[in-house]
Amino acid sequence: MPADPKPEIASVWTRPQRRREQLSREQIVAEAVRLLDADGLEALSMRKLGTRLDAGATSLYRHVANKDELIELVVDEVYGELAVPAAAGPGEWREAAARAAYSQRAMILSHPWIASVLGQVGLLHLGPNVTKVSERMAAVYRTAGFREAETELALSTVIAYVIGMATSEAAYLSLIARSGSTEREFARGLPGGTDAAGAGADPERVREETFDYGLQRVLDGLQARLGPTAR
Repeated sequence: MPADPKPEIASVWTRPQRRREQLSREQIVAEAVRLLDADGLEALSMRKLGTRLDAGATSLYRHVANKDELIELVVDEVYGELAVPAAAGPGEWREAAARAAYSQRAMILSHPWIASVLGQVGLLHLGPNVTKVSERMAAVYRTAGFREAETELALSTVIAYVIGMATSEAAYLSLIARSGSTEREFARGLPGGTDAAGAGADPERVREETFDYGLQRVLDGLQARLGPTAR
């Protein structure tokens, strides 16, 4: 007798969407992102989300099985904001990689909760936006000339830098928001704040320059792996 087929693993990405109900998965995800942006990860619950949508939690469960699935959906939603340019040749890889890194930084600063949930999203069922962005990023590093075995390592190194720096920036900006001050006012109040950036310096520009300095040094290290031909 032929062996029984292996049962499919349930996933939010393979479950058919209900089309005739007043509440859609897209509405649920969009409202969940707004809730997370406003109040943070700790505030997210199916009950609270249902209240914001003027629907019971039971209505949400018809579309999303649990909070873990909701997290997968919102992560994929915000990944759709990322812009990853293609590199036409080895000489263009570095600019494309830097622009993708800046786009990821902007996404994290817009959605500070994202960094803390990236590790919770399983690798088995990646959503369409995460899959597309990951493939486009990997293509940049392949075009640079990295061997297949090193492509993922090179990409992961840059992503780790971006997440680490952007998460620190997001926490800093959240602290400023809670203080009720502008960023410039807050920076002046720090010990040595004025001298550190220079009198009258734009603190937003200083943050961007700091991010870019580290990013370029990471890319320098990867460039050295490729040699001078990929410059």
